[in-house]
Amino acid sequence: MNINSILDSIYKLPQSSKNKLLGFIEEVHFPKGHLLLRANRIENDIYFIKKGMVRAFTQTPNNDVTFWFGSEGFVVISMRSYVSNLPGYEDIELLEDGEFYKINTQQLRNLFDEDIHIANWGRKFAEQELIFTEERLISHQFKTAKERYHELLKQNPNLFQRVQLGYIASYLGITQVSLSRIRAEKE
Repeated sequence: MNINSILDSIYKLPQSSKNKLLGFIEEVHFPKGHLLLRANRIENDIYFIKKGMVRAFTQTPNNDVTFWFGSEGFVVISMRSYVSNLPGYEDIELLEDGEFYKINTQQLRNLFDEDIHIANWGRKFAEQELIFTEERLISHQFKTAKERYHELLKQNPNLFQRVQLGYIASYLGITQVSLSRIRAEKE
């Protein structure tokens, strides 16, 4: 996915503002298995996925818990670092070789101060992330594992071809055996 499409999906900027923003964005590549962001660290960059699949997870004493997947067009960010300049909670791992667009958080903040359109773009981005987080929380609190599975399948049908079932089970909050049972059921 190209950077113009990604930026426009968040908020349509006037071309002069978009050109300012594009002046600070660079393209980077990383291999499968690379940790793009690390927990307990202040992250200074924001990534937009051009190509590839990532997962966000947190480690517990017994295993790790996947709580987000991102693919083409998604933004990869530690919101805690972005908003509060504090260490993030999550690790973000590449599940495929990836191509990204990267911008430094401080450079983006400087652009917010200089250009009201870019500041509004940042506000719209934060609002979208808040809604996404709220929807995820409500889904986990009030839907069954089967309902969450069907919702995930509907929203991300290609996820099951790109992501290990163990990560999907973790994301759904169930065991891999339970996921296999749900997948085997005919409706």
